[in-house]
Amino acid sequence: MAKDTITLETAQEWAATWKENAETYLSENQLKAFLIPGTDVTQVLAEEGVVNVRSYLGIDENNEPHLMIVGVDADGNDMIDDSKGWFIYDFSRPCPSTCDVNSPLYIK
Repeated sequence: MAKDTITLETAQEWAATWKENAETYLSENQLKAFLIPGTDVTQVLAEEGVVNVRSYLGIDENNEPHLMIVGVDADGNDMIDDSKGWFIYDFSRPCPSTCDVNSPLYIK
């Protein structure tokens, strides 16, 4: 398995938790951005057949938000299949814990 990947089962659990709790995170202004490791982007773009990437939001068992990244083929389909080397990447870190408070996009 490639670096910084999670299983489909884990991604589905996190996405379902996000769906159930998104309003809380958004209404309380808890989530501002994500820091995405370059290795995640590099690895997903290196997968055979990937022309774009798509991201999904999720919340893990510790209530920490995640941005999950998957490759997308030329027809707009998510490419998720470990046996083909198409992984779900996640080692993103949410802001506020990784914010650049000096960024012109950081709004308090």
